[in-house]
Amino acid sequence: MARPVTIKDYLYESHLFMQRAIQALIIAGLLFAVLVGRLVYLQVVAHEHFITLSDDNRIKILPLPPNRGLIFDRNGLILADNLPSYRLEITREQIHDLDATLAELGKLIDIRDVDLKRFRRLRQRTPSFKPVPLRFHLSDEEVARFAINRHRFPGVDIVAGLSRHYPHGPLAAHAIGYVGRIDERDLQNVDGSNYSGTTHIGKVGIEKTYEDLLHGSVGYRQVETNAEGRILRTLTRIPPVPGENLYLTLDAELQSAAEQAFEGKAGAAIVIDPANGDVLAFVSLPSYDPNLFVNGIDVDSYKALRDDPQRPLFNRALRGQYPPGSTLKPFVALGGLEQGITTAHAHTYCPGFYQLPGKARKYRDWKRWGHGTVDLVSAIAQSCDVYFYDLALSMGIDRLHEFLSLFGFGQRTGIDIKGELPGLLPSREWKRATHNQPWFPGETLIAGIGQGFVLSTPIQLASATATLSQYGRRLRPRIVAATQTHEDGELTPRPVETILDIPVEDRQHWTTVIHAMREVVQGRHGTARKISKGAWYEIAGKTGTAQVFGLKKEEKYDASKLSKELHDHSLFIAFAPVDKPRVAVAVVVEHGGSGSAVAAPIARKIMDHYLKKPSP
Repeated sequence: MARPVTIKDYLYESHLFMQRAIQALIIAGLLFAVLVGRLVYLQVVAHEHFITLSDDNRIKILPLPPNRGLIFDRNGLILADNLPSYRLEITREQIHDLDATLAELGKLIDIRDVDLKRFRRLRQRTPSFKPVPLRFHLSDEEVARFAINRHRFPGVDIVAGLSRHYPHGPLAAHAIGYVGRIDERDLQNVDGSNYSGTTHIGKVGIEKTYEDLLHGSVGYRQVETNAEGRILRTLTRIPPVPGENLYLTLDAELQSAAEQAFEGKAGAAIVIDPANGDVLAFVSLPSYDPNLFVNGIDVDSYKALRDDPQRPLFNRALRGQYPPGSTLKPFVALGGLEQGITTAHAHTYCPGFYQLPGKARKYRDWKRWGHGTVDLVSAIAQSCDVYFYDLALSMGIDRLHEFLSLFGFGQRTGIDIKGELPGLLPSREWKRATHNQPWFPGETLIAGIGQGFVLSTPIQLASATATLSQYGRRLRPRIVAATQTHEDGELTPRPVETILDIPVEDRQHWTTVIHAMREVVQGRHGTARKISKGAWYEIAGKTGTAQVFGLKKEEKYDASKLSKELHDHSLFIAFAPVDKPRVAVAVVVEHGGSGSAVAAPIARKIMDHYLKKPSP
């Protein structure tokens, strides 16, 4: 059977084709119009915006950190400088496989576990677009080895810079301090823009106190980069302003002599020029090497320092608070004279103990059989406790507190190093506020010989001694003498600052106390008379032996039966020459025992070095 023949409608098909063609043309026209509109928007309307984005991809602003200022001693010997060094940095956002990159780098450069630990710690608080240091102080051989293979490590760079260095290691470390890596706490206290590109900041000591001067001001350079971020050329450059140099009052030779004089003992010594408050030596022993902290100390080394029973990280000169013991007696005596409570010729009988009226308790003198009849001069020279028990009771704690405050006891001296502690000068109000208890007469006796609640720091004792040598002119101790800019190289001295001229009406009172301190060293019965042997100058001083724990009634101190940490502290204050003082010294030897046997000889060695023997 034949299939039916289909007759096509050519007119309909032609009409349908035309409709579809017109629709396709309209759609194409609309799409073309959208494309043209987008091009107009990109090329005309948003031209400035995308030009800026394009430049941001091609041009970068890089910070130029300033060179840190140098630190010198008073004679121009450098104490903190900057040494050229190379460090390896990694920018994580430019690296696809960080672990693989680290493994490959380890084949070229010695990367220790401590480097990796520090790198992982730093990268946790650093944005991925900022470089993180992996290794410091690369050798020339390591730099050359990496340079040959540089193409294999996108996102890894070797950066040349300057690294802080302390050429004398532990010498005066507690005064100079050290720099360390900037952390989040540091960034909260500085101008972030000025520290762009800076990796280190002062952590303690002079490095921290004078951070603003030492750091300088950041510079910038505008560079053109390729698609991989490589620098092609520098377009503009604003140079950084280097930090200022500091010239300290410290004498490095005297500092070294003072540290050696301790012969390994723990303690502190401050040496001051009484005429201007210059701190000539700032000793806190044992010390530490600040170079360990510059690029991050490893865990084991830090634990060794932290757990050392002698506490090398503790700044004894600034933060050590010790009972001043008998070194307080000259100041108490001066207060008694000025307040009219005693005279230079008034006598007190010392049988070896003192009793409050109507009380059975005996307050012992260090000399159990007593000193007999003493006046003010012999009481200071022989360090008679009974004399000062009686004088302190007559003064009362209120007048005692008021007068000793004039010398700065119980206060910060204001020395230009951060972290100073104030010591403690007790009063009725203090005890009521602190212990919610009244003040007892027996506590006044103990305070009068520098024991009980009384605490002072070595810098405080040295400042008070210098003030006494100057008949009451109290100066603020200072450790930075001058600053120096890189623009003109001129030194700008820092001013000498007078805190107070202590009002003592009768100048003879000063003379009497100073004469008594002279008798301590030069006198026939003075407690420190042994250190006067062979001296070519006269010394005024005062020994002190401070208990570190209280004795029970009738209990006798016997060092041979006590562990070392329970031995008395040894103290000595002095100034010399007596007629025209050039140096004031305070020495504290922890658990050293007798002030005359231990601290006084150390002070003599220090003064001998500074007051050099004249040539024959």
